[in-house]
Amino acid sequence: MIYFKHRHSLRPNFSCIIEFREEGKVNNTLVTQVVEKLSRLPASLQHKVLEFVETLTIPVQHGNPGSQLLRFAGGIPLDDLQLMRLAIETACEQVDVNEW
Repeated sequence: MIYFKHRHSLRPNFSCIIEFREEGKVNNTLVTQVVEKLSRLPASLQHKVLEFVETLTIPVQHGNPGSQLLRFAGGIPLDDLQLMRLAIETACEQVDVNEW
């Protein structure tokens, strides 16, 4: 698990405290490398990196158990389901090698 803690927002002078832990160990080499690369970025990109790192610490939300979804069973007419299946099989199972 990775945790980042900061006291101030990242600025070009990096007047912040970053604590990096992986399985309870501080990895100073990795922190140094990250801070070095961040220091070369403009402030707007530093904030984007911070926003991304903060998303890594957000707990994963789990969906509803199937038993709670059973009330929706049979809600879509069979004809519509067959049209949806045909559309998926026709369009979604195709690979366009020139797409990229």
